[in-house]
Amino acid sequence: MFADSAKIYIRSGKGGDGHVSFRRELYVAAGGPDGGDGGRGGDVIFQVDKGINTLNDFRHRRKFCAGDGEQGGRRRCHGADGEDIILKVPEGTVIKEASTGKVIVDMSFGCEREVVLKGGRGGKGNMNYATPTMQVPKYAQPGKPARELEVILELKTIADVGLVGFPNVGKSTFLSRVSNAKPKIANYHFTTLQPILGVVDLEGADGFVIADIPGLIEGAADGIGLGDEFLKHIERTKVFIHMVDAASTEGRDPLNDINVINNELARYNDDLIKRPQVIAANKCDVFYGTEEDTVISLLKEEFEPKGIKVFPISAVSGKGVKELLYYVKSLLDEMPDEPTVFEKEFSFDEMEFEDEPYTVTYDEKNKVYNVEGPRIEKMLGYTNLDSEKGFQFFQKFLKTSGILEDLEAMGIEEGDTVAMYDLQFDYYK
Repeated sequence: MFADSAKIYIRSGKGGDGHVSFRRELYVAAGGPDGGDGGRGGDVIFQVDKGINTLNDFRHRRKFCAGDGEQGGRRRCHGADGEDIILKVPEGTVIKEASTGKVIVDMSFGCEREVVLKGGRGGKGNMNYATPTMQVPKYAQPGKPARELEVILELKTIADVGLVGFPNVGKSTFLSRVSNAKPKIANYHFTTLQPILGVVDLEGADGFVIADIPGLIEGAADGIGLGDEFLKHIERTKVFIHMVDAASTEGRDPLNDINVINNELARYNDDLIKRPQVIAANKCDVFYGTEEDTVISLLKEEFEPKGIKVFPISAVSGKGVKELLYYVKSLLDEMPDEPTVFEKEFSFDEMEFEDEPYTVTYDEKNKVYNVEGPRIEKMLGYTNLDSEKGFQFFQKFLKTSGILEDLEAMGIEEGDTVAMYDLQFDYYK
């Protein structure tokens, strides 16, 4: 079966605890602390595999956990790092946080590997805490806890053109004629049960990728028929070919069919209906007499003033197909050459810190503003301020957490010093 969505639980590895031990060796006096550091917990990594095109691997297994880091050992031995877990997904997969639906990462257009959950940092052994005044430290740092998250995986096909319309209007026949795809073709509704991609080659011009979406019917947004579950696959497309049964072989009104499908597109996502659209008036080979001119004229009068061009075609005989494809290519050429990428909306770090308390106080003796509390400890523990991304997150954290507002309310001025445990910096607005 074709799977284009899945809900799974992921957990990174816990950091190993630091070890408390002391060197005890014959003829070695005052050996001192030698407890080693704990190992790092494993990461949860998503990676694009271009050899797969569905999310079937996540249909029966829903829980994925990275390895925990091992505890540090005697003689300054470092605990083994936990094993990373790599989850392979098809290109175009969007990973969302399950409870909010916010995008964590879009695995497409160059994003082929992403660490979604970082493993906990290993705790420091007691060998790190020896000082001239504390020569026998009997404590070590525990490893940082694991991170866990429930996520939704959604496969959104990467294609230039989306082929939409009612069931049995000839979309599969059209796709088989214009591309290398081999869809199932039969004279009954819902022949196509999953999106199918095809590559269109044009003489004298670059080709494009077209996606055939299973037929929509009125009420698809409410789950009627196959529902609108497959419309996610045309969210990246730039142009729609709206195919309609112009000959009304099943007794439906082609003009009404177009309006019904457009209404379903708008109900699913307002942005879809704003994209360029071309009407392929199919089955013109079965008209009698002047019927074709009458129907095509009605369609053109209704839609061409709105900027939607109508092409009478026959997917069986090939009539009008070439003209339609070259027109679609001209529309694509006029559009910006920018892929549709779903921007990141969710940060695990922000969610983790948002409910923790903090305090802001002023030390008059040392002229320092002290910011402390569990929220600050967690932020500093998980943030690498030496990296550009880590420093950007730190700046955003100060703004969104309300810390800057609290400092300004206490009268902080430019050049004043702010201390967050071992971290100190000068304040500049």
